[in-house]
Amino acid sequence: MQHVEIIDKEHFEKNYHRVKPSRAVAHFIDFYWQTKFDHLWDLHPEGFSDALFPNIGYTYLINLGTPFVMQVGKKKFDMKTDGFLPRHQSIECFHQAGNCLFGIKFKISPIIFEKRVDFSEYNDSIFPLSYLLEKPVLEGLKKPGSFNERVNQLNAYYGAIIKKFEGSVLPISIVSEIIDNCCKSMAFNAPIEEMAAKYSISSRTLQRYFEKCTSLSTKKTLQILRIRKAVEAMAGEPATFNFNDYGYYDYSHFYKHLQQFLPRPVLQKLNKDLKHR
Repeated sequence: MQHVEIIDKEHFEKNYHRVKPSRAVAHFIDFYWQTKFDHLWDLHPEGFSDALFPNIGYTYLINLGTPFVMQVGKKKFDMKTDGFLPRHQSIECFHQAGNCLFGIKFKISPIIFEKRVDFSEYNDSIFPLSYLLEKPVLEGLKKPGSFNERVNQLNAYYGAIIKKFEGSVLPISIVSEIIDNCCKSMAFNAPIEEMAAKYSISSRTLQRYFEKCTSLSTKKTLQILRIRKAVEAMAGEPATFNFNDYGYYDYSHFYKHLQQFLPRPVLQKLNKDLKHR
């Protein structure tokens, strides 16, 4: 049994805890999440999988249960512990009884303030969390406790880091502001030269900032955001969906991008879902 993000909304809404972060860290963290699968094993004794579309940023995976399998693109990884997961490829997690995962979905990690991390080096695999999350913090997350307790712990931890470096003129500030502005204005096709000029930097420098903070180029980051927004709108309200709202000049332009964005089985499932509405 496979569940697909955006298409199988009920599964993801009912079987995951998911909350936004505190305002202090909202520029950096999309949301916190945790699985709540205990009631599903009688329905799916052989397990099931959850598939997610490509996204920007990355996820910290904290394993609170038994080993699981994570597929990134076409590669599968046997996961026994915690990991750093780049999100620019499609992923699929294969769950079995005993699995319990907690996650932090980042736009950009505030850890970049404190450590010399170039996230462009973290883009083709799943990596250990040991360098990116301090041992006492990780141990605290693994102690018995509620989802809300873990969220409060992390809001306080990352909030303190951000406050410590408040006002710093760093690439992370520019990148996070551009991402926020593009999402609000839907200006995903704005010329990169114009974006860079607003901060009195060159387009090459802006490109380097994006790669360092997100592992992706400026253009690829914004194009992933654009197609995700379009897919969410198309799946949510297919009757009123208009590809022009997302900067596509005709349907073939939109569908070509959709084919690049979604694995073929997921695209087929999306088409089937839309036909039955």
